This record gives sequence, C-alpha cells and structure tokens, in this order.
Amino acid sequence: MGTSGRIRTYVQGFDDKLGGGVPPGHIVMVAGEAGTMKSTIAWSVLYNAAVKEHRTGAYITLEQSRDSLASQLKGMGMDPKEVEDKVSMVDLAMIRKNLEGMGESTWLEIFKMYAHNLKKSVNYDVLVVDSLTVLQSLARFERPREEMFQIFEWLRDLKATVFLVSEMKSKTDEFGAFGEEFLADGIIHVKMERVDDANIQRRIRCVKMRGTAHSPNYFTLIFENGFLQATRVIAE
Repeated sequence: MGTSGRIRTYVQGFDDKLGGGVPPGHIVMVAGEAGTMKSTIAWSVLYNAAVKEHRTGAYITLEQSRDSLASQLKGMGMDPKEVEDKVSMVDLAMIRKNLEGMGESTWLEIFKMYAHNLKKSVNYDVLVVDSLTVLQSLARFERPREEMFQIFEWLRDLKATVFLVSEMKSKTDEFGAFGEEFLADGIIHVKMERVDDANIQRRIRCVKMRGTAHSPNYFTLIFENGFLQATRVIAE
C-alpha cells in the first residue's frame, strides 16, 4: 500500500514531497481558483487508488452534474466507468435542483445521510466532497465557525481520508472564511501563474500537512496523457 499506508495523490513527483502521500484519516482541502484542476486532482486520487491499490472511494458532487463530470473525466483518460465497482459517484447536484426551497438544515442532513449510507454500503477509504464552498453556501450557517467545526468533527467520524475541493476567490490567499485552514489536517493549493505575456502555468504546493515533513514550495503542475505531474518550477 505504498509508504505506511499513506493515500497517494498520484500526481507524479508530488507524493515524494509529501513523504509518500497523505496520512490516512486526514481531512485535506484542495484549494484554488476556478480552472486550476482541483476536481481533476481529487478524482485522480480515487481513480488511481482504485486501479492500482484496489481502494474503495466515493465522490460526492454538489454542483456539476454526474454526467458532465463523467464525460469530462473520461476525456482525460480517467473514466469513472472503469472503476465503478470501487468508486461511487453521487450526484447531489441533481437532488439539489429538485429540492429548491427546502430548509437549509434539511440540505446538510441530506448530504450527511448520503455520505453516511455510502460509508455503510461501500465502506470507502477515501471520500471527495466537491465542493466545500457549495456545501457552506447551501447550509447557510448561523454560527459559521462553530458549525464548520462540527462538520469537520463529523467528517472525522467517517473514518476515511477526506479531500474537500474548495473554491478560492481570485487575488486572495485565504483558504477559508470560517477557520477551515486550521481545522483541516492538510491544504494543497493550486493556482495559475502568468510566466510571460503568452503563457500561464498551473502551480501546485502543499501549504500544510500534519504529521508530514513536506516541501512548502510551488511546483509546476502538468497534465499529459492521463497523468498529472509536478515538476520543479523552471525559473523565468
């Protein structure tokens, strides 16, 4: 199972910067602006863990429909159909459409019920929630910090490694409005970096990872032939 059972990101060249991957049971935010491949990175963890290590996983999408996500991932060489015996993809975006006007507390309960039932039925090792940002806006917290803390505690009780996709506003270095960056065990940040007039590169770095001696540096993130790769940033 790799280094001491760690959950690998399968971003080539990045896991060894994390001491082999993410410690099992951690809650990790994958944070970045739109278009930085956050969902792709999170799916890559589930897909590759299923193919190469026979790990079970679940992907709960709150915004993008399952069909649109699946066709996007298939186009990238990581077809959900290939791993459907190991990885469950749950489309709460559709349920959300059908439940307009329902109470907010109800919405959070529905999300928890699905995550909980999936844990019972498939006993996933790894859970992806896409995205924490949507979950927060749907839950419409009255006491955001307190309720955020409760959600993280509830996620810990699932006894899984959890990746929370988190949308960052542009030009900010805040990873969460309600203390998420302190509650999370790890933060992986992806961003777009303009390298010259014509070129923009994606960059990835581990901001924090409890229990891990990790590199804090940015690496260039490349996606080619179905593989994600982190390489040393070539000095401009």
